[in-house]
Amino acid sequence: MVPNVSKESTVLEISTRSGAETAPADDMQALTRQAESFLYQEAALLDEWRLDEWLALMAPDAHYRIPPLDLPDAVPGEALYLIDDDRQRLDSRVRQLMGKTAWAESPRSRTRRLVTNVRVGSITDDGFTASSNFAVWRFQFDNSDVYVGRYAHTFVRLAEGLRVQERKVVLDLESLRPHGRISFIL
Repeated sequence: MVPNVSKESTVLEISTRSGAETAPADDMQALTRQAESFLYQEAALLDEWRLDEWLALMAPDAHYRIPPLDLPDAVPGEALYLIDDDRQRLDSRVRQLMGKTAWAESPRSRTRRLVTNVRVGSITDDGFTASSNFAVWRFQFDNSDVYVGRYAHTFVRLAEGLRVQERKVVLDLESLRPHGRISFIL
C-alpha cells in the first residue's frame, strides 16, 4: 500500500490491521532507513554465506516462504509453496547448507544481491511490514542465473532488537527454468 502524504508533508497515514494510524513523516523516514539498513545487512550475510548470523535475525516464530510462481498471493496451506519453512525447518535448512549434505550446494553457489525500493507498509505496536525489490545473481558450475522479485518482510521488535517474523519471496519468474531449483536462501 502506498502511504498518503498530507499536503504539509508532515504526516503519513498508514493502513494497519486495526485501522488507519498516523505517523509523522520523520518517523516513517526513520523506519524506512531502519528497514533499508536491516535488508542490506541481511543481503550481505547471505552473499557471504554467514547463514548462522542470518538465522539469528529470525524471530522464534519466523516463517520463510516462497509462494508458487503462478499464485503469488496464495495463502499458505491452500497452495503448494516452493518453500514454506517455520523456524525449526529454517534451522535445519541452514545446518544442511553449512554442512556437506546439501549436494546441490557443493561447492557453494556464489551470489550477489541487489535490494532496492524499500517501502514501509503497516505499523503495529510491536513492529512493521516492509516490501522491497530484489535481484539475486547466482553463479555455480560456470552457469549464472538471475532471480528477480519482491520481498515482503514482517518485522517484530524483541528484547534482542529487530527480528524477521515473516520473509516472503515473490519471484517474478514464469518458471524456474533454466534455474530448475532453489537450493540456496533467496
